[in-house]
Amino acid sequence: MKFWTMPRRLALGVLLVALSWTGADAAPPAPFWPEFHGTNRDNRSRETGLLKEWPKDGPKLLWKFSDCGKGYAGVSLAEGLIFTTGDFGDEEAVLALDLNGKLKWKVPNGKAWRGAQPGSRTTPTYSDGVVYQLNAHGQLSACTAASGKPLWSLDLREQFGAPLGGWGFTENVIVEGARLLCMPGGSKGRVVALDKKTGATVWANTEITDRAGYSSPIIVTHQGTRQFITLARETVLGVDVRDGKLLWSHPHPSTCDQNVTSPIYHEGTVYVTSGHKAGGRKITINPDGRSVREDWFSTDLDNCHGGVLLLDGHLYGSGCRLYKRGLMGVEFATGKTLFNALAIGKVSITYADDRLYCLGNDASMALVEVTPQHATVISRFAPPWQNPPPCLSHPVVCGGRLYLRHLDELLAYDIDARR
Repeated sequence: MKFWTMPRRLALGVLLVALSWTGADAAPPAPFWPEFHGTNRDNRSRETGLLKEWPKDGPKLLWKFSDCGKGYAGVSLAEGLIFTTGDFGDEEAVLALDLNGKLKWKVPNGKAWRGAQPGSRTTPTYSDGVVYQLNAHGQLSACTAASGKPLWSLDLREQFGAPLGGWGFTENVIVEGARLLCMPGGSKGRVVALDKKTGATVWANTEITDRAGYSSPIIVTHQGTRQFITLARETVLGVDVRDGKLLWSHPHPSTCDQNVTSPIYHEGTVYVTSGHKAGGRKITINPDGRSVREDWFSTDLDNCHGGVLLLDGHLYGSGCRLYKRGLMGVEFATGKTLFNALAIGKVSITYADDRLYCLGNDASMALVEVTPQHATVISRFAPPWQNPPPCLSHPVVCGGRLYLRHLDELLAYDIDARR
Protein backbone atom coordinates (compact mmCIF):
# COMPACT_ATOMS: atom_id res chain seq x y z
CA MET A 1 0.00 0.00 0.00
CA LYS A 2 1.41 3.40 -0.93
CA PHE A 3 1.97 5.93 1.86
CA TRP A 4 -0.53 8.44 0.50
CA THR A 5 -3.27 5.76 0.27
CA MET A 6 -2.85 4.46 3.85
CA PRO A 7 -5.44 5.19 6.51
CA ARG A 8 -4.63 8.49 8.21
CA ARG A 9 -3.64 6.98 11.59
CA LEU A 10 -1.35 4.40 10.02
CA ALA A 11 0.31 7.00 7.80
CA LEU A 12 0.90 9.25 10.80
CA GLY A 13 2.49 6.37 12.70
CA VAL A 14 4.84 5.58 9.84
CA LEU A 15 5.83 9.25 9.63
CA LEU A 16 6.59 9.44 13.36
CA VAL A 17 8.74 6.32 13.22
CA ALA A 18 10.63 7.75 10.24
CA LEU A 19 11.26 10.98 12.10
CA SER A 20 12.47 9.11 15.18
CA TRP A 21 14.96 7.16 13.07
CA THR A 22 16.20 10.37 11.51
CA GLY A 23 16.70 11.95 14.95
CA ALA A 24 18.55 8.90 16.25
CA ASP A 25 20.92 8.81 13.28
CA ALA A 26 21.52 12.55 13.06
CA ALA A 27 24.89 13.80 14.23
CA PRO A 28 24.91 16.10 17.26
CA PRO A 29 25.23 19.80 16.43
CA ALA A 30 28.76 21.10 15.99
CA PRO A 31 30.13 23.14 18.91
CA PHE A 32 29.23 26.79 18.35
CA TRP A 33 31.14 29.77 19.77
CA PRO A 34 31.17 31.95 16.67
CA GLU A 35 33.06 35.01 17.85
CA PHE A 36 34.97 36.68 20.66
CA HIS A 37 33.04 36.11 23.90
CA GLY A 38 30.44 33.89 22.26
CA THR A 39 27.07 34.22 20.56
CA ASN A 40 25.79 37.13 22.65
CA ARG A 41 29.24 38.60 23.36
CA ASP A 42 28.48 38.27 27.08
CA ASN A 43 31.28 35.69 27.61
CA ARG A 44 28.82 33.21 29.12
CA SER A 45 28.51 29.63 27.95
CA ARG A 46 25.04 28.09 28.34
CA GLU A 47 26.46 24.57 28.68
CA THR A 48 25.66 22.38 31.67
CA GLY A 49 26.82 18.98 32.89
CA LEU A 50 30.42 20.15 33.28
CA LEU A 51 32.88 19.02 35.92
CA LYS A 52 32.29 20.84 39.21
CA GLU A 53 35.89 20.24 40.25
CA TRP A 54 39.04 18.95 38.57
CA PRO A 55 41.67 16.34 39.43
CA LYS A 56 44.85 17.67 41.01
CA ASP A 57 46.65 17.81 37.66
CA GLY A 58 43.64 19.26 35.88
CA PRO A 59 41.01 17.75 33.58
CA LYS A 60 41.96 15.32 30.84
CA LEU A 61 44.12 16.93 28.16
CA LEU A 62 42.71 15.80 24.82
CA TRP A 63 45.31 17.36 22.58
CA LYS A 64 47.86 20.14 22.20
CA PHE A 65 48.54 22.10 19.02
CA SER A 66 51.88 23.94 19.13
CA ASP A 67 51.93 25.82 15.83
CA CYS A 68 49.34 28.60 16.28
CA GLY A 69 51.96 31.25 15.60
CA LYS A 70 52.71 33.98 18.08
CA GLY A 71 49.56 35.68 19.27
CA TYR A 72 47.00 36.49 21.93
CA ALA A 73 43.82 35.56 20.06
CA GLY A 74 41.30 33.22 21.57
CA VAL A 75 39.30 30.70 19.54
CA SER A 76 35.93 30.65 17.81
CA LEU A 77 34.12 27.46 16.79
CA ALA A 78 31.64 26.56 14.04
CA GLU A 79 31.10 23.89 11.36
CA GLY A 80 33.22 21.41 13.35
CA LEU A 81 36.24 23.72 13.11
CA ILE A 82 38.27 25.84 15.52
CA PHE A 83 39.48 29.24 14.29
CA THR A 84 42.32 31.36 15.64
CA THR A 85 45.15 33.62 14.43
CA GLY A 86 48.91 33.92 14.84
CA ASP A 87 52.05 35.56 13.51
CA PHE A 88 54.48 33.46 11.50
CA GLY A 89 57.68 35.33 10.75
CA ASP A 90 56.72 38.50 8.87
CA GLU A 91 53.15 37.38 8.21
CA GLU A 92 49.92 37.09 10.18
CA ALA A 93 47.66 34.13 9.40
CA VAL A 94 44.17 32.83 10.14
CA LEU A 95 44.06 29.12 11.02
CA ALA A 96 41.39 26.44 11.18
CA LEU A 97 41.79 23.17 13.10
CA ASP A 98 39.44 20.24 13.29
CA LEU A 99 38.09 19.10 16.66
CA ASN A 100 40.97 16.65 16.98
CA GLY A 101 43.50 19.48 16.87
CA LYS A 102 44.68 18.86 13.30
CA LEU A 103 45.38 21.81 11.01
CA LYS A 104 42.82 22.07 8.19
CA TRP A 105 43.95 25.29 6.57
CA LYS A 106 46.05 28.40 7.12
CA VAL A 107 45.75 31.62 5.08
CA PRO A 108 47.75 34.86 5.37
CA ASN A 109 46.19 38.17 6.36
CA GLY A 110 48.80 40.90 6.13
CA LYS A 111 51.89 41.75 8.10
CA ALA A 112 52.87 40.43 11.51
CA TRP A 113 52.76 42.85 14.44
CA ARG A 114 56.24 43.80 15.68
CA GLY A 115 55.19 46.77 17.84
CA ALA A 116 54.21 46.79 21.51
CA GLN A 117 53.41 43.26 22.72
CA PRO A 118 54.28 41.51 19.41
CA GLY A 119 51.81 38.94 18.11
CA SER A 120 48.36 38.65 16.56
CA ARG A 121 45.47 40.21 18.46
CA THR A 122 42.03 39.23 17.26
CA THR A 123 39.79 36.17 17.19
CA PRO A 124 38.07 35.35 13.86
CA THR A 125 34.33 36.13 13.69
CA TYR A 126 32.17 33.46 12.03
CA SER A 127 28.90 34.17 10.19
CA ASP A 128 27.03 32.16 7.54
CA GLY A 129 29.95 30.06 6.40
CA VAL A 130 32.52 32.88 6.41
CA VAL A 131 35.19 33.96 8.90
CA TYR A 132 36.24 37.60 9.23
CA GLN A 133 39.43 38.85 10.87
CA LEU A 134 41.06 42.22 11.47
CA ASN A 135 44.84 42.24 11.28
CA ALA A 136 46.90 44.32 13.75
CA HIS A 137 47.83 46.71 10.90
CA GLY A 138 44.21 47.27 9.88
CA GLN A 139 43.73 44.72 7.11
CA LEU A 140 40.23 43.24 7.34
CA SER A 141 39.67 40.01 5.41
CA ALA A 142 36.96 37.44 4.77
CA CYS A 143 37.46 33.80 3.81
CA THR A 144 35.30 30.69 3.63
CA ALA A 145 35.14 28.77 6.88
CA ALA A 146 35.33 25.35 5.24
CA SER A 147 38.47 25.88 3.16
CA GLY A 148 39.98 29.29 3.93
CA LYS A 149 39.37 30.47 0.36
CA PRO A 150 39.85 34.29 0.31
CA LEU A 151 36.70 36.25 -0.51
CA TRP A 152 37.64 39.89 -0.01
CA SER A 153 40.11 42.10 1.83
CA LEU A 154 40.10 45.76 2.83
CA ASP A 155 42.75 48.07 4.27
CA LEU A 156 40.94 50.15 6.92
CA ARG A 157 43.80 52.62 7.21
CA GLU A 158 43.70 53.39 3.51
CA GLN A 159 39.93 53.24 3.08
CA PHE A 160 38.94 55.31 6.10
CA GLY A 161 42.04 57.32 6.99
CA ALA A 162 42.46 55.37 10.22
CA PRO A 163 45.56 56.00 12.33
CA LEU A 164 47.59 53.12 13.72
CA GLY A 165 47.46 53.06 17.52
CA GLY A 166 50.40 52.15 19.68
CA TRP A 167 49.01 48.65 20.28
CA GLY A 168 47.78 48.10 16.72
CA PHE A 169 44.21 47.22 15.72
CA THR A 170 42.75 44.88 18.33
CA GLU A 171 39.01 45.02 17.63
CA ASN A 172 37.10 41.78 17.21
CA VAL A 173 34.70 42.79 14.43
CA ILE A 174 30.97 42.10 14.76
CA VAL A 175 28.29 41.02 12.28
CA GLU A 176 24.69 42.25 12.25
CA GLY A 177 22.54 40.62 9.60
CA ALA A 178 24.05 41.33 6.20
CA ARG A 179 26.53 43.86 7.60
CA LEU A 180 29.88 43.79 9.34
CA LEU A 181 30.53 46.66 11.75
CA CYS A 182 33.75 47.96 13.26
CA MET A 183 35.46 51.14 14.46
CA PRO A 184 38.47 52.09 12.32
CA GLY A 185 38.52 55.48 14.05
CA GLY A 186 39.54 57.29 10.86
CA SER A 187 38.71 60.74 9.54
CA LYS A 188 36.75 59.13 6.67
CA GLY A 189 35.02 56.63 8.93
CA ARG A 190 35.05 56.51 12.72
CA VAL A 191 32.51 53.67 12.89
CA VAL A 192 31.58 51.89 9.66
CA ALA A 193 29.20 49.24 8.33
CA LEU A 194 30.32 47.04 5.44
CA ASP A 195 28.48 44.59 3.24
CA LYS A 196 29.68 41.31 4.72
CA LYS A 197 29.63 39.57 1.33
CA THR A 198 31.75 42.13 -0.54
CA GLY A 199 33.36 44.53 1.94
CA ALA A 200 31.65 47.48 0.25
CA THR A 201 30.86 50.44 2.50
CA VAL A 202 27.21 50.69 3.55
CA TRP A 203 27.70 53.73 5.78
CA ALA A 204 30.57 55.53 7.47
CA ASN A 205 30.14 57.80 10.49
CA THR A 206 32.35 60.89 10.36
CA GLU A 207 30.61 62.98 13.04
CA ILE A 208 32.27 61.14 15.94
CA THR A 209 35.35 63.04 17.06
CA ASP A 210 36.98 60.36 19.24
CA ARG A 211 39.53 57.91 17.85
CA ALA A 212 39.36 54.15 18.20
CA GLY A 213 40.50 52.47 21.37
CA TYR A 214 41.30 48.76 21.55
CA SER A 215 37.90 47.51 22.64
CA SER A 216 35.54 45.07 20.91
CA PRO A 217 31.95 46.24 20.44
CA ILE A 218 28.59 44.80 21.37
CA ILE A 219 25.26 45.26 19.56
CA VAL A 220 22.10 45.50 21.67
CA THR A 221 18.47 46.48 21.33
CA HIS A 222 17.53 49.50 23.43
CA GLN A 223 13.89 50.62 23.22
CA GLY A 224 13.53 49.10 19.78
CA THR A 225 16.75 50.53 18.34
CA ARG A 226 19.73 48.35 17.54
CA GLN A 227 22.84 50.07 18.89
CA PHE A 228 26.52 49.46 18.26
CA ILE A 229 28.18 50.23 21.61
CA THR A 230 31.94 50.45 22.02
CA LEU A 231 34.68 51.95 24.13
CA ALA A 232 36.74 54.44 22.12
CA ARG A 233 39.94 56.22 23.11
CA GLU A 234 38.32 58.71 25.51
CA THR A 235 34.60 57.91 25.44
CA VAL A 236 31.98 55.20 25.46
CA LEU A 237 29.46 55.68 22.65
CA GLY A 238 26.39 54.27 20.96
CA VAL A 239 25.68 54.31 17.20
CA ASP A 240 22.45 53.49 15.37
CA VAL A 241 23.09 50.31 13.41
CA ARG A 242 20.62 51.27 10.68
CA ASP A 243 22.26 54.48 9.47
CA GLY A 244 25.43 55.00 11.51
CA LYS A 245 24.19 58.11 13.33
CA LEU A 246 25.77 58.82 16.71
CA LEU A 247 23.10 58.35 19.37
CA TRP A 248 25.09 59.28 22.49
CA SER A 249 28.55 59.42 24.01
CA HIS A 250 30.01 59.83 27.49
CA PRO A 251 33.59 60.50 28.69
CA HIS A 252 35.70 57.54 29.79
CA PRO A 253 39.34 58.61 29.55
CA SER A 254 42.17 56.11 29.77
CA THR A 255 45.23 56.76 31.93
CA CYS A 256 47.63 54.98 29.58
CA ASP A 257 45.99 54.45 26.17
CA GLN A 258 44.52 51.07 27.13
CA ASN A 259 40.74 51.17 26.68
CA VAL A 260 40.42 47.45 25.95
CA THR A 261 37.60 45.76 27.88
CA SER A 262 34.28 45.35 26.05
CA PRO A 263 31.22 47.23 27.36
CA ILE A 264 28.47 45.42 29.26
CA TYR A 265 24.81 46.29 28.60
CA HIS A 266 21.94 45.45 30.94
CA GLU A 267 18.38 46.82 30.98
CA GLY A 268 19.21 50.23 29.58
CA THR A 269 22.51 50.65 31.38
CA VAL A 270 26.11 50.33 30.18
CA TYR A 271 29.24 49.52 32.17
CA VAL A 272 32.80 50.16 30.99
CA THR A 273 36.16 49.82 32.68
CA SER A 274 39.86 50.36 31.93
CA GLY A 275 43.11 49.49 33.69
CA HIS A 276 45.73 51.37 35.68
CA LYS A 277 43.34 53.32 37.91
CA ALA A 278 41.19 54.52 35.02
CA GLY A 279 38.42 52.61 36.81
CA GLY A 280 34.90 51.72 35.79
CA ARG A 281 31.64 53.59 35.40
CA LYS A 282 28.00 52.72 34.91
CA ILE A 283 25.76 54.94 32.83
CA THR A 284 22.04 54.88 32.05
CA ILE A 285 20.72 55.61 28.56
CA ASN A 286 17.93 58.15 28.97
CA PRO A 287 14.41 57.49 27.64
CA ASP A 288 15.08 59.57 24.53
CA GLY A 289 17.84 57.12 23.59
CA ARG A 290 20.13 60.02 22.66
CA SER A 291 21.66 61.03 25.96
CA VAL A 292 22.99 59.33 29.07
CA ARG A 293 23.56 60.01 32.73
CA GLU A 294 26.31 58.63 34.93
CA ASP A 295 25.16 56.44 37.83
CA TRP A 296 28.50 55.79 39.51
CA PHE A 297 32.27 55.74 39.05
CA SER A 298 34.88 53.75 40.97
CA THR A 299 38.58 53.11 40.49
CA ASP A 300 38.47 49.77 42.33
CA LEU A 301 37.69 47.40 39.44
CA ASP A 302 40.17 48.74 36.91
CA ASN A 303 40.15 45.85 34.45
CA CYS A 304 42.84 46.12 31.82
CA HIS A 305 42.16 43.32 29.34
CA GLY A 306 41.00 40.11 31.05
CA GLY A 307 37.29 40.79 30.72
CA VAL A 308 34.43 41.45 33.15
CA LEU A 309 31.24 39.40 33.58
CA LEU A 310 27.81 40.42 34.83
CA LEU A 311 26.14 37.64 36.84
CA ASP A 312 22.93 38.07 38.82
CA GLY A 313 23.43 41.76 39.43
CA HIS A 314 27.14 41.59 40.22
CA LEU A 315 30.30 42.31 38.22
CA TYR A 316 33.27 39.96 38.38
CA GLY A 317 36.70 40.64 36.94
CA SER A 318 40.25 41.28 38.02
CA GLY A 319 41.68 44.66 38.86
CA CYS A 320 45.21 45.85 38.27
CA ARG A 321 47.66 43.80 40.35
CA LEU A 322 50.06 46.74 40.50
CA TYR A 323 47.57 48.33 42.89
CA LYS A 324 46.96 45.16 44.95
CA ARG A 325 43.79 44.03 43.25
CA GLY A 326 42.87 40.48 42.29
CA LEU A 327 39.58 38.94 41.24
CA MET A 328 36.91 41.36 42.44
CA GLY A 329 33.18 41.39 43.02
CA VAL A 330 31.24 44.64 42.58
CA GLU A 331 27.56 45.39 43.03
CA PHE A 332 26.29 46.46 39.61
CA ALA A 333 23.57 48.81 40.85
CA THR A 334 25.80 50.84 43.20
CA GLY A 335 29.44 50.21 42.29
CA LYS A 336 30.15 49.01 45.82
CA THR A 337 33.16 46.68 46.03
CA LEU A 338 32.15 43.48 47.84
CA PHE A 339 35.39 41.49 47.77
CA ASN A 340 38.97 41.56 46.48
CA ALA A 341 40.45 38.07 46.10
CA LEU A 342 44.07 39.14 45.74
CA ALA A 343 45.32 35.54 45.92
CA ILE A 344 43.49 34.64 42.70
CA GLY A 345 45.41 37.40 40.96
CA LYS A 346 45.07 38.94 37.53
CA VAL A 347 43.06 36.64 35.27
CA SER A 348 41.27 36.36 31.95
CA ILE A 349 37.83 34.86 32.47
CA THR A 350 34.84 33.10 31.03
CA TYR A 351 31.75 31.54 32.66
CA ALA A 352 29.92 28.23 32.38
CA ASP A 353 27.71 26.05 34.60
CA ASP A 354 27.95 28.15 37.79
CA ARG A 355 31.73 28.51 37.66
CA LEU A 356 34.28 31.11 36.54
CA TYR A 357 37.14 29.78 34.43
CA CYS A 358 40.18 31.92 35.22
CA LEU A 359 43.38 31.79 33.16
CA GLY A 360 45.98 33.60 35.23
CA ASN A 361 48.58 35.93 33.83
CA ASP A 362 50.95 33.69 35.78
CA ALA A 363 50.02 30.78 33.44
CA SER A 364 47.90 28.86 35.98
CA MET A 365 44.30 27.78 35.40
CA ALA A 366 41.61 27.96 38.10
CA LEU A 367 37.99 26.92 38.49
CA VAL A 368 36.33 29.46 40.77
CA GLU A 369 32.98 29.62 42.52
CA VAL A 370 31.76 33.16 43.18
CA THR A 371 29.03 34.65 45.31
CA PRO A 372 28.42 38.34 45.95
CA GLN A 373 30.46 37.98 49.15
CA HIS A 374 33.52 35.97 48.11
CA ALA A 375 35.40 33.92 45.52
CA THR A 376 36.53 30.35 46.25
CA VAL A 377 39.07 28.45 44.17
CA ILE A 378 37.61 24.95 43.67
CA SER A 379 40.46 23.60 41.54
CA ARG A 380 43.72 24.89 40.14
CA PHE A 381 46.41 23.37 37.92
CA ALA A 382 49.40 24.34 35.79
CA PRO A 383 48.90 23.68 32.06
CA PRO A 384 51.98 22.25 30.30
CA TRP A 385 52.98 25.46 28.57
CA GLN A 386 56.33 25.62 26.82
CA ASN A 387 56.25 29.43 26.79
CA PRO A 388 56.74 31.60 29.88
CA PRO A 389 53.97 33.90 31.16
CA PRO A 390 52.23 36.27 30.95
CA CYS A 391 49.15 34.53 29.54
CA LEU A 392 46.79 37.11 28.02
CA SER A 393 44.30 35.16 25.89
CA HIS A 394 40.75 34.52 27.09
CA PRO A 395 39.68 30.91 27.82
CA VAL A 396 36.71 29.39 25.98
CA VAL A 397 34.25 26.70 27.15
CA CYS A 398 32.41 25.05 24.25
CA GLY A 399 31.25 21.55 23.37
CA GLY A 400 32.18 20.12 26.77
CA ARG A 401 35.74 21.33 26.35
CA LEU A 402 37.98 24.02 27.79
CA TYR A 403 40.21 25.72 25.22
CA LEU A 404 43.32 27.56 26.42
CA ARG A 405 45.61 29.59 24.15
CA HIS A 406 49.03 30.95 25.06
CA LEU A 407 51.23 32.39 22.30
CA ASP A 408 51.76 29.53 19.78
CA GLU A 409 50.10 26.81 21.89
CA LEU A 410 46.45 25.73 22.03
CA LEU A 411 45.26 23.14 24.57
CA ALA A 412 41.92 21.32 24.57
CA TYR A 413 40.65 19.76 27.83
CA ASP A 414 37.67 17.46 28.39
CA ILE A 415 35.46 18.99 31.10
CA ASP A 416 32.24 17.11 30.34
CA ALA A 417 31.14 15.33 33.54
CA ARG A 418 28.98 12.88 31.55
CA ARG A 419 31.90 11.22 29.76
